[in-house]
Amino acid sequence: MQDSTPLVVGIDVGGTKTHLRARERQRSVADHVRTSSGWRPHDPAAAAAWLTALVGDALPPGIRPSAVAVGGHACETPRQCEEIRAALRERLDVPALVLGDAELLVPAAGLDKGVGLVAGTGSVAVGRLADGSPVQVGGWGAVLGDEGGSAGLVREAARAAWAAHDRGEDPDALALGLITAFEVSEVPALGAALESATDVSAEWGRHARVVFTAAEAGSALARRVITEGGRALAGLVVRLAERGVAVDDVVVAGSTVLAQPDLYDAFVASLAEAAPGARPRPLRVPPVEGAVALARSLV
Repeated sequence: MQDSTPLVVGIDVGGTKTHLRARERQRSVADHVRTSSGWRPHDPAAAAAWLTALVGDALPPGIRPSAVAVGGHACETPRQCEEIRAALRERLDVPALVLGDAELLVPAAGLDKGVGLVAGTGSVAVGRLADGSPVQVGGWGAVLGDEGGSAGLVREAARAAWAAHDRGEDPDALALGLITAFEVSEVPALGAALESATDVSAEWGRHARVVFTAAEAGSALARRVITEGGRALAGLVVRLAERGVAVDDVVVAGSTVLAQPDLYDAFVASLAEAAPGARPRPLRVPPVEGAVALARSLV
């Protein structure tokens, strides 16, 4: 839909919070943050209804967008994203685009191509082949994957603490931190505490600070967990390269990797070794800026 002053809406639906920005040329019309509670990306109709309600709540009364672009957490395949896009297009009757949330990073950084790497609660990397086909690696959830994300770090920290316990070692700063965080009396009880989580990613991930605090206190186990987490994040970039994605620029975002210098440094060191030509670029603006840029491309 063409408009002399098109109002575009960009939405970043993260695993924990959702950020919507609406702009009319350079004028901000809305800047709205809320939780991602209720986001159901595997149900296209429900996801489209959720997004439509979000747009309605965030925009001033009587204002309609000219285009909407969405980066959605757990929107894992082109087919899934297309089904949400079609349902959203039908509801709003404006051009719409729906991608995985990691795909917002490259346009947010002002680039036309590159890799987007997110390490927040979870971890995922995305890129595109020369023909424009999207490729995603990682992002498989805290139980089986998400290495280098906060929940994955806590999982690996617990594994390291259990292994040390099996070797007959006394609990170190990492094990003691986990015992305190999960409110249990001893290392063996950590298993039941982790397994009792109803929202694994969120409930494990909120304790990631324990790992970094233990490393600062001198825990060799914690330092190893962080080093291996950084190596795993670099491995996502390598996997994309092996599938034919150009990895010259790697735009990095996420509340864990950018907030924890030890993890970021471990990632950069591993990336330099595994993919020497790749340039890591920490994202300095909110990822929703990528959604706004993509929405502008639709009008």
